[in-house]
Amino acid sequence: MPTHIQLRLHPGKALVGLFAGMLTLSLVCSMSIREGHADVPVAATAHEIEPLSVGDAAPRFTVETVEGKAVDFDPHELERPAIVIAFRGGWCPYCNMHLSELRHVVPEIQTLGVDVLFLSGDRPELLYDSLGDDTRDDIAGLGYTIFSDAKASAAIAFGIAFKAPEKTVQRRHEKGEDIEASSMALHGVLPVPSVFAIDTDGKIRFAYSNADYKVRLPADELLEVATDMTVR
Repeated sequence: MPTHIQLRLHPGKALVGLFAGMLTLSLVCSMSIREGHADVPVAATAHEIEPLSVGDAAPRFTVETVEGKAVDFDPHELERPAIVIAFRGGWCPYCNMHLSELRHVVPEIQTLGVDVLFLSGDRPELLYDSLGDDTRDDIAGLGYTIFSDAKASAAIAFGIAFKAPEKTVQRRHEKGEDIEASSMALHGVLPVPSVFAIDTDGKIRFAYSNADYKVRLPADELLEVATDMTVR
């Protein structure tokens, strides 16, 4: 479990209330909100997302800790560069494999002076418990910082949110997986797995999204991204 966050992150109750009020299923399917240049907050499919890209200002958003505490991510107050990795949830086997793979580089990235933040669509109390046993063993003691984006505020802000296919939701229920109060069950929204590297000026220095949830950014490429961010 994470014990220390080397970021200037502040409680964001007002923002939580704002996003909670905005995010109803009918709203996300019909209303357009602008964050950076992400004009469409919730795309109809994963292939139709409009994610922020290199050179854009990173968005401000609110997520929650495993204890349910609201945390405000303000890109203008970063003390260290940050890499934000958004994934679907602990129920996703490909997300588990990616988190396990990244164990080979996350400690080195942190040593470089870059924070790594994982954003999950799961509700707060399931951030770690929903992961596979092997994944929890792999990342134990590595200081993985996983936040809940169950309200989809970060996914919307980065332009990577899309309407969860009904068959995906139904399959999760049929398998008996606990997805209640996740972004998928609560708002019918999933994030396209993505990586955004943000410098201390609040700008996006690297962006990666892939509509194919089975394809993730390799660990060695993530390390290259972090290394490039520290050489200016």
